[in-house]
Amino acid sequence: MFDALGINLAGLITQLVSFTVLFVLLKKLLYGPITGLMERRTNRIKDSLELAENMKAESQKSQEDMAKQLEAARSEGRQLVEQAKGVADRFREEEISKARIEIQNEKSRAESEIKRERDATIEALRQEFASLAITAAEKVVQKSLDEKTHNDVITQVLNDAPTVVTEGDPTKENNPN
Repeated sequence: MFDALGINLAGLITQLVSFTVLFVLLKKLLYGPITGLMERRTNRIKDSLELAENMKAESQKSQEDMAKQLEAARSEGRQLVEQAKGVADRFREEEISKARIEIQNEKSRAESEIKRERDATIEALRQEFASLAITAAEKVVQKSLDEKTHNDVITQVLNDAPTVVTEGDPTKENNPN
């Protein structure tokens, strides 16, 4: 039957056996190593892609960490600036307070100095007034007074002098109210 079709059965079987042997040999010697090579290459590519993804994730994480650190540094810088402003404000207030105290002390010293000078001036005026009173009294009496009379005149003049000096004192107010 195969002869009628022009097929040689022995040749066909030989070709099938040769094809099968060749197929098995190619599969064992060529297809297996090529498939293994392709599989290893696929695994390397997968590993490289995973490594790239991991590196990308690490890079992104590093960027986020750096951004957080940068923000923390900025925040710390702002806090330092605020602290410096606070210290400067406190220093300024302390200096103003010291200056006010110094001014008050200087004012008190000046007032006491003015009072001392006023008292010294009043005392000098009293002495001058006593001297003038004695001179006037000597001229009126036309004689030299003895020491007791002299002291009595001075005492009387001094007793009268405070009212005269304080009434004429420009530092005291002449306000009867």
